[in-house]
Amino acid sequence: MTRRKFIILVGLVGLILLIDQLSKNWVLANMQLGQTILVVPALHPFFQFTFSTNTGAAFGLLPMAGDVFMVAAMLISVVIFYFYWHTPDEAVSQQVGLALILGGAIGNIIDRVQHGFVVDFFHLMIPGVVSNISNFADHFIVAGAALLLIDTLRRDLRRKAQAAPSEAAPTD
Repeated sequence: MTRRKFIILVGLVGLILLIDQLSKNWVLANMQLGQTILVVPALHPFFQFTFSTNTGAAFGLLPMAGDVFMVAAMLISVVIFYFYWHTPDEAVSQQVGLALILGGAIGNIIDRVQHGFVVDFFHLMIPGVVSNISNFADHFIVAGAALLLIDTLRRDLRRKAQAAPSEAAPTD
């Protein structure tokens, strides 16, 4: 692994873990389970902090399968590290996307090991449509996956454009 790739990985994962764990520790120290704080009152009911625990998957899915998800997250983290190791040096957006996913996964693994659940608090709601409570780690995972998807689509479009015959070529 090149020095630059190593710095991207360690720097991003470290920053993600710092942000994620500091925010979760603040919630644990300052909020009661189920308590809601209006962060920006003008955004209520669309956004607030609500302290919730999650023993399931990201965004509260399958709450009874916590141990399965912890093992799965550990295995996925190993696979992500393998893919990161093998990304080309010039594929910075892939490296950043994988580091975001890895940092988020590790942040939630730390919660499961320390507390037996993941600390969630970002409460996003569209009344009558969706109500979701999540954390920074979840959002880093989603951002990393989105970045990988965008990068893949961009590379596919570039490949197709290079493979297409030139329309400017004269025909006789």
